[in-house]
Amino acid sequence: MISIITALYNQLELTRAYWESLLANPPSEPWEIIWIDDCSTDGTREWLKSIGSEHCRIILNETNQGYATNNNRGASLARGDTLIFLNNDLELQQGWLEPLLESLDRVESIGIVGNIQIQYSTGLIDHAGVWFDLVGCPGHLHKGVNPKNIKKSGAFCKAVTAACWATRKKTFELVGGFDTAFRNGAEDFDLCLKLHQRGYRHWVDYRSQVRHHVSASPGRKLMDNKNQAIFIKRWGELTSQFGQEDWPREYLKRILKHPTQINATKTLDALLRLAYLKRGPSKWATKRREKLIADA
Repeated sequence: MISIITALYNQLELTRAYWESLLANPPSEPWEIIWIDDCSTDGTREWLKSIGSEHCRIILNETNQGYATNNNRGASLARGDTLIFLNNDLELQQGWLEPLLESLDRVESIGIVGNIQIQYSTGLIDHAGVWFDLVGCPGHLHKGVNPKNIKKSGAFCKAVTAACWATRKKTFELVGGFDTAFRNGAEDFDLCLKLHQRGYRHWVDYRSQVRHHVSASPGRKLMDNKNQAIFIKRWGELTSQFGQEDWPREYLKRILKHPTQINATKTLDALLRLAYLKRGPSKWATKRREKLIADA
């Protein structure tokens, strides 16, 4: 069985569209969906009770719990060995699931399988995996690119967003699920890195694509500074090392696209690294990392 887990907080119209897209493109094997409503006030609870689908299991929170707690609870109740985490602001497209399941079975030492998420308002890619900068902060691969320009079938990356991902229940539980120290942000990257430390790899399957109303839930960004500080304090030393490889190319790609954002120090740093004339941390990135922790 496949267990789909979706946490809700208001945005009923988006939830309806998401549900309709799931019914139009359902799993081909037995499945359930576990809805966790986090104290919605816009009619979502009444709508959930009216669905009447045999696939649905519904949890109604008495207090607002946040993303990590809600999804951990859904995972603990899941009957399936395969967990699919989906945000309620997605619209699923034909063929969205099969590549995720295929990669979950095929790729050796697989932890998480993600996909291409297309910004609903622009039709351009919002997410196709995660890279890290020299500070250690995450960024989205291929952001702003037309999905038609992606020719490969997929790629490995250090982390993927849980807006849409597949994993095994035993893998998720191995690291204790999402860390509730985070509140509606960075829980997914944290979990990916914990699995990375245990030898798991993460894959983004480009054959699977969904449309995403990015960060549509109310209050989604309220805890960003605190989440970022927790993440950098915990992972910054490691992710800044990833950034030594990831950042130069990604930074220069952004500057070519947005030349008014050029910074002389960073541009020289990136060019020297691409020419293999500089290695290790940079002072400006270390200072920025320390400030992010101190200001939160």
